[in-house]
Amino acid sequence: MEQGFDEAKAQRNWLERLGEKIPGFRGFQDRELRRDVDKLQREYLSGQVTKAKSTLRKIAERYTDAGKIGVLHLFDRLDKRLDGLARAIQFSDYGASGFFDVIKVDEAALEELYRFDLALLEELSGLADDAAAIPAPAAGDPTEALEVTLDRLQRLEDRWALRESAVNKVVQTTG
Repeated sequence: MEQGFDEAKAQRNWLERLGEKIPGFRGFQDRELRRDVDKLQREYLSGQVTKAKSTLRKIAERYTDAGKIGVLHLFDRLDKRLDGLARAIQFSDYGASGFFDVIKVDEAALEELYRFDLALLEELSGLADDAAAIPAPAAGDPTEALEVTLDRLQRLEDRWALRESAVNKVVQTTG
């Protein structure tokens, strides 16, 4: 996320750069930029979850076509939970968190938030690896691979639930 913020900041037009010279305007501008970058980050994450969901649906269809319906309940569970996670990420209340209305940003905590988001992305890429490890219908029982995928999904859901507290650490109150 830090790289995205820096890239977005570098792409400001001349009017925005001029506005940086106005007292108080830069903080407002950075707040809006953080909001935009966070939204883009969440949209990307949500899209990756949706992509994993689509991949798993295609695999489930192969099992259905092969008449192996005994494991479809696991695919269904994954489908519903992936849908819930994608929605939680996409529609989280990013604007009310306080992260965007800060007086002062704790840079160390902001760096921690960026590391948190990177770890979330890495865990999400592991979900695609788990889906790729699900055997073809003729190759054997997918139950173990589906359980591994469900375990990873649980870690992703848990990690996402902790993101709000990571965002709140970024905010420093001044007294």
